[in-house]
Amino acid sequence: MPGLVRKILICAAADGLFLHPVGARDSDSRSVKIAYGTSTITPATRNGGDEGEANPLEAHGIVGLLDLVSSSYLISITRREQVAQIQGSPIYALRDVTLIPLASQAEAERAITAAKQTLKPSKEARAEETEESDVGEDAEPSTVGDTEQPPETAALELPRGNVLQKSTSVVKDVVQDRGKYGRFAEKWFSKGGWAANGRRSQGMTSEEDLTGEQEKQAAEALPEPEQSAAPGAEKKSDEQQDSQEDSKPDTHTQTSKRQNVLESLTPRILRSARLYFSSSGFFFSYEHDLSTTLMQRDTQTTSLPLWKRFDDLYFWNQHLQRPFIENSQDAFILPLLQGFVGQRAFSIARTTDTEQDVVAEAAHKAEDVVAAQERPKPTDSSDKKESQEDYLITLISRRSVKRAGLRYLRRGIDDEGNVANSVETEQILSPQSWDVSSKTFALLQYRGSIPLFFSQTPYSFKPLPVMFGSEATNQTAFKKHFDKITKRYGSVQCTSLVDKHATEAGIGEAYEHHAKLLGENGVVNGKQIGFEWFDFHTACKGMKFENVSILMDTLESQLKSFGWTVKQDDRDVRQQTGVLRTNCMDCLDRTNVVQSAVGGWALQQQLADLGLNIDLKTDPKTQWFNTLWADNGDAISKQYAGTSALKGDFTRTRKRNWTGALSDFSLTLNRYYNNIFGDYFLQMNIDFYLGNVGPSAFIDFEADMMGKDYALDMGRIRQNAIDMCIKIVLEDPTEDLVAGWTLSCPREANTLRSLPFEECVLLLTDAALYFCRFDWDAEKVGSFERIALADITEVWRGAYITSTLGPTQTNETKNVGVALRYKTSGQAVVRTNTRAMQNEKLAEDENSGKNELEKQAQPEKEESRLLAFKALPPSSSAAKQGGEDSDHMSEQELVKHICDELQRLMMSVAHKQRGFDHLELEKVPNVEEKDIISVADARKRTGYMESLGYSLKKLVWS
Repeated sequence: MPGLVRKILICAAADGLFLHPVGARDSDSRSVKIAYGTSTITPATRNGGDEGEANPLEAHGIVGLLDLVSSSYLISITRREQVAQIQGSPIYALRDVTLIPLASQAEAERAITAAKQTLKPSKEARAEETEESDVGEDAEPSTVGDTEQPPETAALELPRGNVLQKSTSVVKDVVQDRGKYGRFAEKWFSKGGWAANGRRSQGMTSEEDLTGEQEKQAAEALPEPEQSAAPGAEKKSDEQQDSQEDSKPDTHTQTSKRQNVLESLTPRILRSARLYFSSSGFFFSYEHDLSTTLMQRDTQTTSLPLWKRFDDLYFWNQHLQRPFIENSQDAFILPLLQGFVGQRAFSIARTTDTEQDVVAEAAHKAEDVVAAQERPKPTDSSDKKESQEDYLITLISRRSVKRAGLRYLRRGIDDEGNVANSVETEQILSPQSWDVSSKTFALLQYRGSIPLFFSQTPYSFKPLPVMFGSEATNQTAFKKHFDKITKRYGSVQCTSLVDKHATEAGIGEAYEHHAKLLGENGVVNGKQIGFEWFDFHTACKGMKFENVSILMDTLESQLKSFGWTVKQDDRDVRQQTGVLRTNCMDCLDRTNVVQSAVGGWALQQQLADLGLNIDLKTDPKTQWFNTLWADNGDAISKQYAGTSALKGDFTRTRKRNWTGALSDFSLTLNRYYNNIFGDYFLQMNIDFYLGNVGPSAFIDFEADMMGKDYALDMGRIRQNAIDMCIKIVLEDPTEDLVAGWTLSCPREANTLRSLPFEECVLLLTDAALYFCRFDWDAEKVGSFERIALADITEVWRGAYITSTLGPTQTNETKNVGVALRYKTSGQAVVRTNTRAMQNEKLAEDENSGKNELEKQAQPEKEESRLLAFKALPPSSSAAKQGGEDSDHMSEQELVKHICDELQRLMMSVAHKQRGFDHLELEKVPNVEEKDIISVADARKRTGYMESLGYSLKKLVWS
């Protein structure tokens, strides 16, 4: 069967984008056509006179298709660099990509022409790029592929990434950011505010993109003289407004509105995609399977296409390649690995009169390492000193696609046992010739976040880890995690490097506690789980990082029992039986130091097995080993935290000084900036590339420029909360549960808008309404209030606008809720929980734990109080009602359903209490349809500081 296509000519024809394989190796592969508009992929036949072949773009592979609903883009690899060679197969790093729109031939041709221009190596092309990037504030930034947007300029549009700006001064940063601060001044100090094109180009919703009510709202925000001139800003009559509110929302209009918002974000998404794939450490090979270890390699069927052999755990562009996979275009499916691949070639001369053998200078550059591997094997001793041995060390780090993302935004564990920053690192020692008759060694190490539910705020230099979830919930996920890694690696030795004091102590103690809960022997799947807590900062205080040797002495016996994989003559001489699992808080800096120390120890042991003795600690000619591991640490750190690793000077030189400490401080400041301003949008993009979210997630993101943790099954968590509230709160056995929902409510009781809003549980029985505030971190009922249905005096539903900062938040069809007033009669009950849920579950006395929900307040005199609830998005809500799943209801449908049920039950209660006295039944309140908080009211309630904070975040984000 044909292998992967190595070179592709991309041509924009009238009926679609053609991908033509070229070269002798690719002659058996057929061309494909991607239709404009539909992005349908079909086989095609290449004709010499095909339209578009006069201006083809040469690519080295396909990353995949980026589908943004209203537009799609082909991501092609236009720059690559060979960084290694494994068993004769070149390994490449991805250096640049081009995104080609699939809307029309004209747009595709423009992108191809622009890409070819940026790829020109001539001085003329570079001069043109420099001239085009020197534009003022009035220029409109281009999208990816436009000639006005060279890679260097595109890099400056994002505050995060691997591209370093030449200047760090504030003044030069302002100039290099192409008038970013000038655009901010335009917004705040001009009457017109953002120009429509300017807003759209910056990834912000243009007011021209808004329709209907949103146009009116945008006009209301303008100063009075301009309001009358604003399009669509004419004052509507009360009758027209009432008619509009009563009419059913036009589905087509709402879909169009959401598409317009997404289209306004498209330039930003494309710039982010280009920067991410060009600078975030992606590697590929056309022949070698980078995802499998030396130990796994025998089990692979080489007759299968590479993508089918590639481990899904490390297949980063699998979702983007889905259209090619579904159309069986195996020759174009090139799997990408994120992580690190590096090599060093070195020689050792055996000596007889000294303890240490002599290490020759190693080859550092990729081309020298490849040349060393391709050097002909000497036929006699005259070609090479008999005493010299030539070796190759290869380092491969594989980042998992599970719980993938960025520092602070992806922490801890998810429900399936996947942890953040999960990286498998393989160190391979082999002959430079890869001769199968000689021994090849491979050591596996693993790093990953602490396998518990916790989070940390990005707005602090030393953020306190905040744990959430009950002990049982954490232990379930904890065990799932170790179930996975024991199946993959065998036994596990955990090494936790977090502090035993200050902010890290709590999470470290919890980790140790849950490890002990596995049992005295700590066995999962018949494999032993060991735990060692090494307080790195205390042991290495005063920059004495050499004290890591204390930890190595502790782990040595366990590491020796695990061993490493040894292959010779295509058979396993030995297999690694366990893995060292190392973590600190980020699994970056301290982890890099320890993993490199373990790698060095293993290399010395493996060379000793070959009869060679070297000193990696003190011999300056072994510096290549330290720099290789430091490069690995920097790569992983950039992918997770946006900067090189801290403590890199020690990893490289095995020495620590004040210069390195100052460098670390600078990197810490850079990370802090990334965490606050750049990471949220990039995290959204990563989730989108991996298929964790759909395009609509970008629309939700624009509301507050913060994303969600989509790996956590919030639907399950919310449903568990409803079940727990039912068990704890419902006291009267004569009451029948009708339904339960999770909704959003103001932070303070008896108010309509007190920020931040909290999620709560609402239970409805045939006699009362139960409003439960739930402690989501501890998974217990915080407090609840019982309102008898007979005490409810007023109910209304309608728009519930709690913020006007973004168009999503002012959408009156999505932001809806229900509010009610009730009188506090003698039946009113407010109670607060006083003990943890795990204890309540154990209580099986006659009170079933309900006595722990102690009465907090019971009004002595009757008064009128207010409750208000806002519907959560359908994907976020949970419900319990006789098998009916309200996850499929829209926000409006859910609110109407709640009101209908409430109205029906209030009538039922009135019948029971008052008989069939129609005069009394008329006192049962009807559900009114009116705004809870209208857009106009919400604008009045939005404070200046709130608006300023949002605009500042928008400024930096854009």
